[in-house]
Amino acid sequence: MKTKKNRWLIALAGVGIHISIGSVYAWSVFTVPLQSEMGWSLSNVSFTFSLAILFLGLSAAFMGHFVEARGPRVSGLVSTLFFASGMALSGVGVQLESLALMYAGYGVLGGIGLGIGYITPVSTLVKWFPDRRGMATGLAIMGFGFAAMIASPAMEWLIVNVSISGTFYILAAIYFAVMFASSHYLERPPEGYTPPGVDLDKKMTAKKDVVQLTANEAVRTRRFYFLWIMLFLNVTCGIAILAVASPMAQEIAGLSAGAAAVMVGIMGVFNGGGRLVWASISDYIGRPNLYSLFFIIQIVLFLLLPSAGHALLFQAMLFIIISCYGGGFSAIPAYIGDIFGTKQLGAIHGYILTAWAAAGLAGPFISSTVYEATRNYTLTLYIFGALFVAALAISIMIRKDTRRLEAENSDQSELIKPGFEVQ
Repeated sequence: MKTKKNRWLIALAGVGIHISIGSVYAWSVFTVPLQSEMGWSLSNVSFTFSLAILFLGLSAAFMGHFVEARGPRVSGLVSTLFFASGMALSGVGVQLESLALMYAGYGVLGGIGLGIGYITPVSTLVKWFPDRRGMATGLAIMGFGFAAMIASPAMEWLIVNVSISGTFYILAAIYFAVMFASSHYLERPPEGYTPPGVDLDKKMTAKKDVVQLTANEAVRTRRFYFLWIMLFLNVTCGIAILAVASPMAQEIAGLSAGAAAVMVGIMGVFNGGGRLVWASISDYIGRPNLYSLFFIIQIVLFLLLPSAGHALLFQAMLFIIISCYGGGFSAIPAYIGDIFGTKQLGAIHGYILTAWAAAGLAGPFISSTVYEATRNYTLTLYIFGALFVAALAISIMIRKDTRRLEAENSDQSELIKPGFEVQ
């Protein structure tokens, strides 16, 4: 089918949205300034970020159907309005010294903008790149991972040279402009779209959908819950490591506080880069093989980390883990397309992302609770290694389930019966 849109510019528009909303990962830049200027406690300031991630997961789940029904342009504009207004309201909260307005702005409005904005370009790109699903979604989600690297120094400069409230206002204006322009270029491809000159039957990286399910049909299958648990476990362990990377490196590998800070910055590179690299690799080896590889690698590394006393070795292992953490996010949309089809990919992706919200609470809780009980990170790392053993077992189960479905549904159709699958 012909189209006037350039799919690579569509991908760039997706990056524009993700690199804007991904600035949420730079929230820690505001922590000390808000504490010192507003007199708010660390827990009060940190809760703003937790609230934003919570509403990211909730809005992604509940607004997925809206994204599919209204299309990427409208949903992108809605995301823009929520995210930019949340930033602006945060500035008002600082000016009025109102923590409640900060929560309502950055946490609730901003979080809703995050959730809608996260799933909007992803579901669109999967349809524009049937020949390279992993690479396309990895490209957009890479922007989310790299955003903090760009936003952090800009935020620090603005806070020092303007003000905290002024920083929120300026960021609101910049992100509104970038997201507004990006959203206007987003568009669904024509029905049955195939890239010019590409033969999907002969393209090694093309993946034919096993079925075409709606979101409500997808949640009645075992595969949905297998995928949810796999993402939950991968994010739980990864986000916990991100939360304690600096003190853990100082304790286990003997890094100085300064060296540990540099390491955390480099982790951002692997978090962002891993999203594109691993997702692109999945186009060649398949999503089931990729996730099994993720879990095998992390089982080994988490069990070896407690004894990795050499600084360079410890950091190399941590960088690989964080790349798998990022890659787990970027390959999920393509995996959803593979096993549920692209009919309502955005809505299904939204449901799956509730695993992110749950993991954001579970990971740091497990890490801090075990550390307080043992006063070291050894048991924590062993627990995470065991969780990845469970994740590997689930990845094998979903592989068998998908193969069975492919054998039974070679005509790309599936009979949905009430209740859960029991075969």
